[in-house]
Amino acid sequence: MTITAFVAVATLLTMGAISPGPAVLMSARTGVTEGMRTGFFLAMGIGIGAVFWAALALSGLAALFRIAPALLWAFKIAGGVYLVWMGIQMWRSAARPLPDSTGQPPRSAWSAFRLGVITQLSNPKPAVVLSAIFIGTVPPGTPLWVLAALLSFLFFVETLWNTIVARLFSLPATRRAYIGAKSTMDRTFGGFLALLGAKIAAT
Repeated sequence: MTITAFVAVATLLTMGAISPGPAVLMSARTGVTEGMRTGFFLAMGIGIGAVFWAALALSGLAALFRIAPALLWAFKIAGGVYLVWMGIQMWRSAARPLPDSTGQPPRSAWSAFRLGVITQLSNPKPAVVLSAIFIGTVPPGTPLWVLAALLSFLFFVETLWNTIVARLFSLPATRRAYIGAKSTMDRTFGGFLALLGAKIAAT
């Protein structure tokens, strides 16, 4: 693979990372409710989840989905239901007060990391998108070190972008605006997440 081709793949991976979806939505809400630290570990989990989907895509996941479309359907149903469940939980907890920002984060680093992984894995769309990217740009016989470099870049860009989102939403001005309209904003976050889950399950 030439340097030009590598940059082209990296650009496509970056565009996929910054596109709106459940991961970005979860990063925004985590940043505003639990702060930058928790958002960073969530972002790392999202990055690992993306690498998992990418590794499966490189191993021929697209072909497997074509041979056994019921498998993709099962992934979509399971992931979509989980996202809908998370959205409902956000909606139901909208009236609860925001945790004290001067205390310990309500979610541990491991819990945030795990939530990021689960959020990313609950959406099988990245697997399909990554398969299309790799099939069209990564030729057969590409050295393993190049594939490892692509996966490392994907982890970096997914983690960086979602950390940036969490940071922007953890700023004092954003947090003050959120506190002033917590119930409405939590129901908005939850509603969007549930709609995304329903869309994933239905398409």
